[in-house]
Amino acid sequence: MMVTIKSEDDLIIVVQNALNLAHELGFSKTKQYMIATSVSELARNILVHVGEGVVYISNVKNNNKRGIEVIAQDNGEGISDISKVLEDNYSTVNSLGIGLPGTKRLMDDFIIKSELGKGSEIIIRKWL
Repeated sequence: MMVTIKSEDDLIIVVQNALNLAHELGFSKTKQYMIATSVSELARNILVHVGEGVVYISNVKNNNKRGIEVIAQDNGEGISDISKVLEDNYSTVNSLGIGLPGTKRLMDDFIIKSELGKGSEIIIRKWL
């Protein structure tokens, strides 16, 4: 499923979609909320830093593993220093700076692709 992120209401929709799929796939309540927290962070970053983007949520298989995959994409300015945004307490908007590092810790797979002037893509996965 795909959710376009343009407003706070879209954050609620994308998080609910993630929770529903995680439940359907059989994730524990704790892992469902780890996934929801991570999706919320990625979607909020799109809204705060770019204003618009998309989040795709799907089930994924890799050999004998099943899980959930989330892809957050935007066409913003891109991330100039990926290693910096993954440091705890680093923020460009006077926030706590724990969002992306926290998301990386909560999920099993975490991949950032970014190109200056073209945007960013973050892929996260949680395996059952």
